[in-house]
Amino acid sequence: MPAFALLPAMLTTLAVAGSAAVFPVNRVFCIGRNYRWSQDEAAPTEMPAWFMKPANAVVPAHGGLPYPPGTADFCHEIELVVAIGRGGSDIAATQVEAGHIWAYAAGLDLTRRDLQQQAKRAGGPWEPAKAFDHSAPCTALVPAAVSGHPKTGALWLAVNGVERQRADLSDLLWSVPELVAMLSRSVTLQPGDLIFTGTPAGVGPLQPGDVLTAGIAGIGQLTMTVTPTHSPLSGEIA
Repeated sequence: MPAFALLPAMLTTLAVAGSAAVFPVNRVFCIGRNYRWSQDEAAPTEMPAWFMKPANAVVPAHGGLPYPPGTADFCHEIELVVAIGRGGSDIAATQVEAGHIWAYAAGLDLTRRDLQQQAKRAGGPWEPAKAFDHSAPCTALVPAAVSGHPKTGALWLAVNGVERQRADLSDLLWSVPELVAMLSRSVTLQPGDLIFTGTPAGVGPLQPGDVLTAGIAGIGQLTMTVTPTHSPLSGEIA
């Protein structure tokens, strides 16, 4: 075994509901627009765009949620999260549920919206807007052996008790099997990969002190409180 020049980073894990086991997080894929945000929005003819977050952006979805630096428009997005148990490439959509999905969770694809808009205007990458610390909180994973493969069920999000997002999993424009199959045609999926499947209308800004509650029926619920910006370099509160 080779000697490491530096100590390897700690493995990121997620709790498994009803178990002492933990799930090792490998990579995080995020799907772009996958719900209609207006009633007159046309049905898509092409698969949605996708982007990635680092594995260590995944954190348990409870407690404090640090307001990130470098933004004045920190936004929430509630999403169904899919955990891959067996990888593969060029997977047929008909084989996804039976052979490749291990569990589901409720997650937040947190976004520095102002940086995302800047990237869109400049044709630049989305990583500054999406791939920051604590940007992918997730509830404990519910194994598919327990939950089945949900096709319906409410997902919702509220801030300070006021509901902002609500939809049903049946409103997904592209189904979970279609999304997994699409990704597998571009990259070889691996055990431990997570897939955030898109968010419904109603995304909005968060401020320090806001209490965010969210959930997906039959999968999980979360409560987090937005805390002031913490500078990782100085250790000071901004």
